[in-house]
Amino acid sequence: MTTPNIAAIEASYRELTGVLPPSIADRIRLARLAGRDESIVQIEALRDQLIMNNPLDTRTAQLVHFAQLLALGEHDAAALHAGAAKKAGATPEDLLGVVELALITAGMPAYSRGIAILAKLFPGDQPEHDG
Repeated sequence: MTTPNIAAIEASYRELTGVLPPSIADRIRLARLAGRDESIVQIEALRDQLIMNNPLDTRTAQLVHFAQLLALGEHDAAALHAGAAKKAGATPEDLLGVVELALITAGMPAYSRGIAILAKLFPGDQPEHDG
């Protein structure tokens, strides 16, 4: 049985990213297995305060997360936040700008990770050409 607080936490991830990330589902499952629901509620209250009540708008915050995770080498999490940024209105130009900046701070591997993520995020999109 899912408690209202846990259900709300799951819903907030789905609202932000479009999915309940597997790592979050595992976090919740293991906390529930150990009878530690309240720990998850408290952890997520901090997340809610820092992310959802942040002065940055959702699009900008997700672009920042994408950049940080690219630099840290966290491919799956970076991809999740790139998708959330797109969902929040980020354009291909915005996302590529993040990838280009990641090259400066974290080198070619971060840039390559970012390109791989964007290629999956925009799989069939083609640039518009003049004449």
